[in-house]
Amino acid sequence: MGFSVVIVLLLGILNVGKAEIYIVTVEGEPVISYKGGIDGFEATAVEESDEKIDTTSELVISYATHLVKRHDMILALLFDRGTYKKIYSYHHLINGFAAHISHEQAEILSRAPGVKSVERDWKVRRLTTHTPQFLGLPTGVWPMGGGFDRAGEDIVIGFIDSGIYPHHPSFASHNTEPYGPLPKYRGKCEIDPNTKKDYCNGKIIGAQHFAEAAKAAGSFNPAVDFDSPLDGDGHGRLTPVVLFASHTAAIAAGNNGIPVRMHGFEFGRASGMAPRARIAVYKALYRLFGGFVADVVAAIEQAVHDGVDILNLSVGPNSPPATTKTTFLNPFDVTLLSAVKAGVFVAQAAGNGGPFPKTLLSYSPWIASVAAAVDDRSYKNHLTLGNGKILSGIGLSPSTHPNRTFTMVAANDVLLDSSVTKYSPADCQRPEVLNKNLVEGNILLCGYSFNFVVGTASIKKVAETAKALGAAGFVLAVENASPGTKFDPVPVRLPGILITDELVNYYNITTSRDWTGRVKSFKSAGSIGNGLRPILHKSAPQVAVFSARGPNIKDYSFQDADLLKPDILAPGSLIWAAWAPNGTDEANYCGEGFAMISGTSMAAPHIAGIASLIKQHHPHWSPAAIKSALMTTSSTIDRAERPLQAQQYSGSETLTLVPATPFDYGSGHVNPRAALDPGLIFDAGYQDYLGFLCTVPGIDAHEIKNFTHSPCNYTLGHPSNFNSPSIAVSHLVGTQTITRTVTNVAEEETYVVTARMAPEIAIETNPPAMTLRRGASRKFTITLTVRSVSGAYSFGEVLLKGSRGHKVRIPVVAMGYDR
Repeated sequence: MGFSVVIVLLLGILNVGKAEIYIVTVEGEPVISYKGGIDGFEATAVEESDEKIDTTSELVISYATHLVKRHDMILALLFDRGTYKKIYSYHHLINGFAAHISHEQAEILSRAPGVKSVERDWKVRRLTTHTPQFLGLPTGVWPMGGGFDRAGEDIVIGFIDSGIYPHHPSFASHNTEPYGPLPKYRGKCEIDPNTKKDYCNGKIIGAQHFAEAAKAAGSFNPAVDFDSPLDGDGHGRLTPVVLFASHTAAIAAGNNGIPVRMHGFEFGRASGMAPRARIAVYKALYRLFGGFVADVVAAIEQAVHDGVDILNLSVGPNSPPATTKTTFLNPFDVTLLSAVKAGVFVAQAAGNGGPFPKTLLSYSPWIASVAAAVDDRSYKNHLTLGNGKILSGIGLSPSTHPNRTFTMVAANDVLLDSSVTKYSPADCQRPEVLNKNLVEGNILLCGYSFNFVVGTASIKKVAETAKALGAAGFVLAVENASPGTKFDPVPVRLPGILITDELVNYYNITTSRDWTGRVKSFKSAGSIGNGLRPILHKSAPQVAVFSARGPNIKDYSFQDADLLKPDILAPGSLIWAAWAPNGTDEANYCGEGFAMISGTSMAAPHIAGIASLIKQHHPHWSPAAIKSALMTTSSTIDRAERPLQAQQYSGSETLTLVPATPFDYGSGHVNPRAALDPGLIFDAGYQDYLGFLCTVPGIDAHEIKNFTHSPCNYTLGHPSNFNSPSIAVSHLVGTQTITRTVTNVAEEETYVVTARMAPEIAIETNPPAMTLRRGASRKFTITLTVRSVSGAYSFGEVLLKGSRGHKVRIPVVAMGYDR
C-alpha cells in the first residue's frame, strides 16, 4: 500500500497537460446516508424522508469536516501543492470533490485507493399574468390554503438558475404581510459588493452564487457575469433549455396582482403559482457560457443543506458526460437522487428540442420532467394593404390611426448614403443611416435578417429606430423564412407588425423606379391593426412545438428506456413574468421589467409552484407522492373536451396539429385542484430508486455502488415494475405482467380498475376492484400481451375509478416484438 502511494506520488510530480475540471467521488457515505461505523463519528442519516437532517448539529458538522479533510488528504498525498486546485468538497448529498487538474492527474486519481469515479466536468445550459387563472388557482386552489395571501406559506422553493433581481415588485415584501423568521431554513444571504446590503427581504430568504468551476475554467467574466447572486440573465439555466432566473422565480412564487406594464400599456396582473412561498436563489448559471456541472452540484448540495422544500431546475446538459454510459448515473442526477432522498421535490425542464423524438434532457425517475404547453391565450395582428388585401401577422402593438392608410417606405430605399450598406441598413437597427425626411409620417418597411436570429438585431431596436425617425409605424418583412420558424410577439410602443406573406411583392409592384433602381415614387400603402388584445381559444392546452419529446433513453447510444418521460405538461409558451432590467438574454426585453418568454424552462416553475401548494396542504408527503398526485390527476383533454393535440411540422415543415401521445405530454396537463386530493398515490422511496437502477439492463452493479454507495441487494424483475404513475415497456415480447402499489390518502373508498390499449396489444388488470382504508396500500397487476407487431409504440391507460368520485389514471406505452 505504502509503495503504491509513493509510485503514484512520483507520477503526480511529473504531471503535464492542460488542466480541466473533474468531479471525483470517493469511498464513504455522505451526510445524508451515513449510518455510522467510523470510530468517533455517529450516524447522521435520518430514516423518514419528511424528517430533515439538522445540519447545525455537532454530529453533522463533525462528520462533514471529516469528509472534507479526507478529500484534502487524497489530493495532498497524490500531488504537489500548486499543481492542482480543489474547487469544491461535496459531503451532504454525495461524497467527493471537484478539482482543477490535468488529464494525467485525473488518470492517477482514477487508480488511487479510495477513489470511486473521476468524471471530466461538462457544461450545462439554460433551457406570467394569465396562467394562474387558466389553471384554476384563484378559485379552486388558493382558497383551500387561506387565499392567495397564504398560498405557499412557509414553503421554500430553491432556484438553481442565473440569480435574481431583488428589487422587482414581484419579489417585494413591503406591500404584503411581513414575513417572519423561518427556523427550518438555514441558508444565507450574500452581500451586494456595491451597496453593501444583502439580497434578502423575507420574501427572498436566501441568495448565494457558485462560480468557482467557471472561474477555474477561465469562462467567468466578472464584468458581465456579476460575481454575486444578482441576475444578469433575466432567467436562469443550464443548457438546451431557455430560461431566465428572475422570470422563473416569479412564475413559481412571485407576488400576486403585480401590474404588467410596458410602453404605457398594461397586459394584466402577474402572480406566481404560490405567491406566499419563499424564494431561495442559488446562482450557478451565467450569461455567455451557461454553467458547469461542478458549480450546479455545489448549488444543489447547498440548497438541500439549507432546507429548501422544492427545487426548480430550468437547466439541462449541453452534452453527455464523457465517461458515463447511462443517463441515470452521473454526478448531476445522483445528486438530485440524494436531494429527493432528503425529501426535496425536484422539477426539471424537459428540454426544448421538440418536436423531434428522443430530445429529452431530463431522464431519471426521481425527477419530475416537465413538458411545455400552449395555453388558451394568443396575440394576433394584421396589416391592411392599400389594395384592400389583409395580411395576418404578429405584432403586440397599438394600431395606426384608424380610417387612414400610410405610405410604406423600405429602409433600403431611404438610405442617406450608399456607403452605409456595410451596416445592414435593411434591418433598421441604426436610425442615423436612414433619411428622416423620407421616413417621417410613413410606415417603415424593414427586412428580417440573420442578425435577428443571432441576437445582434432586435424588434425592440426596430421600434426605436422607427420612433426616432418619426415613422407612423413599422413592418418587419420576413422573406424565405426557414420552414417551421416560429415568431413570438414582442410588445412595442408604436404600431408594428411582423409579416411573412406576400408583402415584398406588393411593395415592389407598386413602387416605381428609374433605370438605376432609385425610387421615383412610393405608392404602396397600408395600415396596422390593434394587436394588444389577447385572443382566447378553446383548443388549449396544446403541446408546444419546441417541447422535447420522448421516448426516454437509458443510455447515450439512445436505447429506449422502460420509463416514460416527460412526466407532465404545464404552460410554457408566451409566459409573462418578472425580468431583470439588466438581462441581455432577450434583446427585445433589455431594460424592461417584464418579459414574455417561451420554453420548458417556463413550464418547470409552474410545477414547482404547484408542488409547493401540495406540500403546504400535505406537509408529510414524499416527493414521489407529490409527483404522483400531479400526474394521476392530470388531463388528456382540452377545453373543448377533445383529446390533447401537439404542435408538429407537416411534410412541408409548416406548423400543424396532430393527436398528442404520452411521449408529448407524459401523463397529461396539470390540474392543480385535483392534485390536492388525488385519492390514491403511487409512492416510492430511495430503495425503490436503487431497485430501478439495479434492474436496468446494461448498468453495471459496481457503477451503481460507486455513485450511490449502495449494493444491488434486490431488483424489480423488470424496470417497468418501478412504482411509477406511468408504465413503459420498450421491448414487449409475448406476455408481461407488471405490478403497481397504490396507497389511499383519502377516506375509505372502493376503486374499480379498468384499462384500454391500442389493438396491437391486449391489456388486462387484476383485481377488477379493490377497497382501501385510509393509509392502506394494495398491489394490482397489469398484463400486456402482443397481438400484432406494428413496429411502433402502442398507447393506452389504466383507470382506477373510486366510489367517492376520485379518478386515478396512469398512461401505458409499449412496443411489441416477435422475440
